[in-house]
Amino acid sequence: MAFSMNNGGFGRRNGRSSGALAEINIVPLVDVVLVLLVIFMLTAHVMEFGLEVEVPRIKSGNDSTQELPVATLDRQGNLSLNEKKVNINEIGPEIKRRFPGATAVYLRADRHTVYEPIAQVVDVLGRAGMNVRLVTQPEDSGPAK
Repeated sequence: MAFSMNNGGFGRRNGRSSGALAEINIVPLVDVVLVLLVIFMLTAHVMEFGLEVEVPRIKSGNDSTQELPVATLDRQGNLSLNEKKVNINEIGPEIKRRFPGATAVYLRADRHTVYEPIAQVVDVLGRAGMNVRLVTQPEDSGPAK
């Protein structure tokens, strides 16, 4: 920006006008740089750890008269299919026999179950051509029934 002041003492030297007084005003530049710094500091944290998103909750699910296949593993590693005990090696054919046309199985495991039995059940169901969907519950809900 150029400033010219002819009525005061700033624009004259030895009684003559010197023309334009050129000064760089760095205050807006510093403001912009500080704002950009704050924006980069905030977005760097988000980019490193991701965004936390709270998904909407629903009160009721789809009402269906069709019984869905649910494989359950307890703490001891015992496997059952819809409350009926089943051998891990027979779970694929048992699902196809009891639930013709089923393409997915819900796997519900106790949180204290060792991971190895869960991985074995997922492997056996995958080889049987089933999509495995893990059952979880929100932290603020009551105990599972």
